Amino acid sequence: MAKYTEDASRLLELVGGKENISAVTHCMTRMRFVLVDPDKADVKAIEDLPAAKGTFTQAGQFQVIIGNDVADFYQEFTAVSGIEGVSKEAAKAAAGANQNPLQRAMGVLGEIFAPLIPALICGGLILGFRNIIGEVNFFDDTGAFNLEHGTQSIADMSQFWMTMFNFLWVIGEAVFHMLPVGICWSVTRKMGTTPILGIILGLTLVSPQLLNGFSVATATSEDIAAHTYDLGFFSFLGTGYQGQVIASLMAAFVLVYLEKFFTKICPEVVRMIVVPFMSLVPAVFIAHIVVGPIGWAIGNAIAEAVNWGLSSDIRVVFAAIFGAVYAPLVMTGLHHMTNAIDTQMVNNLGYTTLWPMIALSNIAQGSAVLAMTVLQKKNERAQQVNIPACISCYLGVTEPALFGVNLKYKFPLVCGMIGSALAAMVCTGTSTKALSVGVGGIPGILSIMFEYWGIFAICMLIAIVVPFALTYFVGLKRLSGSERGLAALEAAPAAAPEAAAPVATSVGASLVCPVSGTVKPIDDMPDPVFSSKCMGDGLCIEPAPGADTVVAPADAMVTVTMPASNHAVGLTLANGMELLIHVGIDTVDMGGDGFACYVKQGDTVKAGQKLLTFSQDKIKAAGHPTATAFVVSAPGSAKDVAYQSGMDAEAGTTEVVTFA
Repeated sequence: MAKYTEDASRLLELVGGKENISAVTHCMTRMRFVLVDPDKADVKAIEDLPAAKGTFTQAGQFQVIIGNDVADFYQEFTAVSGIEGVSKEAAKAAAGANQNPLQRAMGVLGEIFAPLIPALICGGLILGFRNIIGEVNFFDDTGAFNLEHGTQSIADMSQFWMTMFNFLWVIGEAVFHMLPVGICWSVTRKMGTTPILGIILGLTLVSPQLLNGFSVATATSEDIAAHTYDLGFFSFLGTGYQGQVIASLMAAFVLVYLEKFFTKICPEVVRMIVVPFMSLVPAVFIAHIVVGPIGWAIGNAIAEAVNWGLSSDIRVVFAAIFGAVYAPLVMTGLHHMTNAIDTQMVNNLGYTTLWPMIALSNIAQGSAVLAMTVLQKKNERAQQVNIPACISCYLGVTEPALFGVNLKYKFPLVCGMIGSALAAMVCTGTSTKALSVGVGGIPGILSIMFEYWGIFAICMLIAIVVPFALTYFVGLKRLSGSERGLAALEAAPAAAPEAAAPVATSVGASLVCPVSGTVKPIDDMPDPVFSSKCMGDGLCIEPAPGADTVVAPADAMVTVTMPASNHAVGLTLANGMELLIHVGIDTVDMGGDGFACYVKQGDTVKAGQKLLTFSQDKIKAAGHPTATAFVVSAPGSAKDVAYQSGMDAEAGTTEVVTFA
């Protein structure tokens, strides 16, 4: 019997049998199923399989984490099941059929906003800093500190801080007022059309030649006359769409449709001349005359409706419902709409009362995981997921916590939802406001208006204490001894004297960085499989500008390659240590475009030898992060493995992992 035949046969049964599988494929670390009925999959039993390291569902695909041997597992699975595997693209298309139109729309919206989030967070922190130095009156007329009756801010007291207050708005304006440029670029990038045309369309929406969108309500008749474009048979007011989210999205999709249409019908010989002109010019007119005004009205209506719900007499009820359901919304992908709503509220009102509840929900789910960490302190396997999931959740990345822990056991998810609802009720009941979106966890207090810091701190305390206490006491009753790691300890015999370990072949005591770039903890990988350490501990490397080569971190044998995609490679050292180098996230979907592999399975390589090359531009154009995972998936006979991060490293030179 082959190595994985038994587990493969059992997995086929546990996913609901052959008739429940509409497509199956694999990437470098996991099996990817598109199931007819996902509810038929017995998740707990699957995760108990010796070959499985965990499961999660994403974008309509049920994924089982196997590890470096996934290719071998896949071959045995297809053999025992009689199911022929499909391409990654076919699996992705089949997965799309498993999603309803709303889920697909939210998935697209999420991919559009994902590249914009860092800028929005940065802008939110800048607004928070400006609020503290320029809007909060810490001092009275005599210059004495007097927070209760202050009349002067820090900026009022200092020329330096006043200049900083004014100059930092250059960044704030670029992030929020000029947001249509980023939105139009992101839409065209996501939809596979020409990003520079999206940028130009976005610039036409915020051009200084137009009447500034924030000045429309107070514009004089002279301003309106000066910015009116009269075509003879028709005239329209040239209005800027500063800060308008929905209008920008609609305009960008008009451009995408036109470009795809003219690309399809235009002969290739004149395509470069005809397509940009015939796409961009009509799109600009349609944006300003048709979809812009419609989008403006829709965006304002949504923002005002949400603001009414959060400021009306029923706001506490609204907050309780939103606080409770936000975590499930994250798991379905429907939460992406909140980015658009938050941004629209910030630009319309100067603040958002929705985002503080999102931060509290993340904290609450992290606190439920913290309780699981305490309950399962004797369960080493569970702790490998619990601890990094808790940390990442407190820092605003919730997927490892939701999919890896809380949904798996169910009661922590419910306890987190209860704590989130209570914290949201207090938060909204006191009208707590944020200047923008921020880091969606404990650091999120930096984006809250300073005058609400005290009450938000109380809300955070509720979001920490309530889920922790509920999860802990429910877990004492619900978790079995084996799940807590107690049964194994009670049944374990007394340890026998340890025999002398065989001396491993010397391979050195360090690994050099495989890619030039900034080295971070593995927790920073934008993928729950890697950040939760399901595949093992390691490092996240953000490639430096221009870096395009992956080299061997030590003398090793090549044990895994991905000939169809060339995006990852597995190595084994002489001491049995197994390494995985995975370039980008979901880059398997690129089908090898932009990647080249220079080794094959079974090759022996030397430290510093070229393994792969990749194109950062193509990875980004495909909408994927370039972060590279460098994982020790099995330590072999190595001891005291330590990971160095927080520095810039050079491929083949800088030591980033040490061991004995």
